[in-house]
Amino acid sequence: MKTASKKDSEGVKIVAQNRAASYNYTLLDKLEAGIVLVGTEVKTLREGKASLRESYAEVRKGELWLVNCHIPEYRPGGPWNHDPMRPRKLLLHRREMDRMAGRVQQKGLTLVPLKIYFRGSRAKCELALAQGKKFHDRRQAERDSEAKKEAREAIARYRRR
Repeated sequence: MKTASKKDSEGVKIVAQNRAASYNYTLLDKLEAGIVLVGTEVKTLREGKASLRESYAEVRKGELWLVNCHIPEYRPGGPWNHDPMRPRKLLLHRREMDRMAGRVQQKGLTLVPLKIYFRGSRAKCELALAQGKKFHDRRQAERDSEAKKEAREAIARYRRR
């Protein structure tokens, strides 16, 4: 029997990450969604080209959409290429979608994509329910992480003696 962490990392190829998300938002809850893509988008993603910098997810007419995700055109695609900034439909179970839609309606909450990856041959998007941080919250988080880093370094120096 395989462990859960080994199973999760098996066959996963990360294409794009939104590293700024944890800096700008407090991440409350994470979930995985499938993405509806056209052929040239899949080929571009397999090359590792995508940007989640300003993207977000929103609920429209009971469906979840990934907005402002930039997947550049596939060079050899010719006239069959896709629009790089088109909204892409996200696939979730109905009860997950209803739960997220209800929580997003609360004040200050949004759905932020954290990464796009391939699990096997399927393109997936990891989303997080997030609440925006204020400037002073970001500064405090930076101080906390710096203090933890210094403590780890001090412990490592002590153990080396």
